[in-house]
Amino acid sequence: MPAATTYLELSESDGGAHKFYEVRVVDTKVTITYGRIGETGTIRDATYPDAAKAVKAAEKKIGEKVRKGYAPAVKGVRQRRAVTRRQITSVVSTAHQAPVLWRFASGAPAFGIFVGEDQAWVGNEKGDVYTLTHDGAVTGRYGLPDGVKCIVADDFWIYAGCDDGRVYDLGGKVPRVAYEIASNVDIYWLDIDDGVLGVSDRQGGITVVDHEDEFQWSRPSSGDGAWMVRCAPEGAYHGHSRGVTHYAARSGDQVWHTDTNGDVLFGWQEPAEVFAGTSRGWVHRLAKSTGAEVARYRCDAAVFSCATSPDGEYVFAGDSHSSVYCFAADGTRLWKLGTGCGSAFSMQYRDERLYIVTTDGSLACIDASPAAVGAAEQGKVPVRSDVKADGWKRVEATAEVETVASGGGGVVVECVQVGGRLRVRVVSEGYDPGRGVQFPKDIRVAGARYVVAEVHSSVSGGFYRARGEIKRLV
Repeated sequence: MPAATTYLELSESDGGAHKFYEVRVVDTKVTITYGRIGETGTIRDATYPDAAKAVKAAEKKIGEKVRKGYAPAVKGVRQRRAVTRRQITSVVSTAHQAPVLWRFASGAPAFGIFVGEDQAWVGNEKGDVYTLTHDGAVTGRYGLPDGVKCIVADDFWIYAGCDDGRVYDLGGKVPRVAYEIASNVDIYWLDIDDGVLGVSDRQGGITVVDHEDEFQWSRPSSGDGAWMVRCAPEGAYHGHSRGVTHYAARSGDQVWHTDTNGDVLFGWQEPAEVFAGTSRGWVHRLAKSTGAEVARYRCDAAVFSCATSPDGEYVFAGDSHSSVYCFAADGTRLWKLGTGCGSAFSMQYRDERLYIVTTDGSLACIDASPAAVGAAEQGKVPVRSDVKADGWKRVEATAEVETVASGGGGVVVECVQVGGRLRVRVVSEGYDPGRGVQFPKDIRVAGARYVVAEVHSSVSGGFYRARGEIKRLV
């Protein structure tokens, strides 16, 4: 039977959807390729009992897309559309310089950061992700296909949101695709809680998917430019040009909305409160239960980032004039200092140190202890160490998997095809075979078995999560 191929595109003006969908049928096999126009896209294969059922399945997929606005097109006529880059004007601060202990130049503007117990992570617009010790020694380098929007942690797992529309798991030796966001979603920010992913986008929308990357719900919001999303067991907190909106976890129903009188440019959360930094120079502290404002913190320019100490005793902020601030919980400004390396796109406080990533691509470690800050306010700062990453090559994201002959000490899982989708189940004894496993998307092969370093139960108990190195059994 000759191959039959249907190629569709959906391209909207004003920066809307710009994606393709191709269905190819060969005998009993249906191959679907989809993604942003001008890119390779993601490939999914499914095999059916006979050719007639394959054709029927293909026709159903094509019909679904046509009803959503896709139309036949000629591949290659429309070109790739550039993704949105955050346009920032950063002014040099005239304040006293902060006590920067060390600075690492990543090579491009950066606003992906996470600081864990052992190391700090920075991701930039070139797709480079570096890991460093808390003292500033480079320990690793990953390479993603496009710019890094943000880096977030979900318990043991570290994820990077990328401008190619995917979210990568950085927990192993090589980056693996954990989620594939709809190709028309221009990611601005993301967050993950117990495997549930929330994505905010350029058009002000929020989309939530589960651990299997399956759509849960989406809301357009009343604003645009949504640079804040924070996920928690009770739902998602979404910041956009009209303020902050809280949506319930399961239904996506709006719980409350709070106006901030300024575009929300960054968000932070603690167990009982969320913090929203705005273009009007304020950080708003809101109660998660009601959305009521608990306190607010005044900066001298637009707030690009904010963070808190673990107990919320101190609130930190970075503005568009390359300054960082510290406030007491009640709103009293304690200090303001210049970074010396651009405006802080993102920040995180840990153990009396404030880590920031900036417009000039730096990851900088600031000594935020009272003694160091007091000395800096008098013009006395330590000699800064400038960290280099000489000799570190990019470990590229790949779908290639090392093969082994036995499971060794790992956990064996198997990939199975269920209703046209590839699922993963645990084969090793001692696990519930009825639970699915959150597992990298781009290495799944029907019928294949893999050895995973670790498998953990999700907090909800409804599924397992793979962690660490993955090898394929042969």
